[in-house]
Amino acid sequence: MLAGRHVGAVMIVDGEALVGILTERDVVFRVVAPGLDPAATAVAAVMTPKPHTTSPDVPFGSALAVMHEKGFRHMPVIENGKPVGIVSARSAMDPELEDFAAEALRREHYRAQHG
Repeated sequence: MLAGRHVGAVMIVDGEALVGILTERDVVFRVVAPGLDPAATAVAAVMTPKPHTTSPDVPFGSALAVMHEKGFRHMPVIENGKPVGIVSARSAMDPELEDFAAEALRREHYRAQHG
């Protein structure tokens, strides 16, 4: 599915509830590297369960700052308990967006130190 859609991650849902995320890194490190058979490996066994999420009202730069701090490249967007999209680090390839994310991180750090 990842290759067919030319994406680096898919959200895994049960009904309308997000239960995990499967990324290309999950496939490489949890399926390919240990030599598992991709055709016989259940997604549930190799996905990242209960991933960090964001909501549509969170500024893009803040979501990118969290992704950078936590070390992941994709973060599902949840609205009213339902997945509605995904933020990708690829979306931040524009240098102006990188500056925006850095500024958001600086502001967050300042607020944490100065209340």
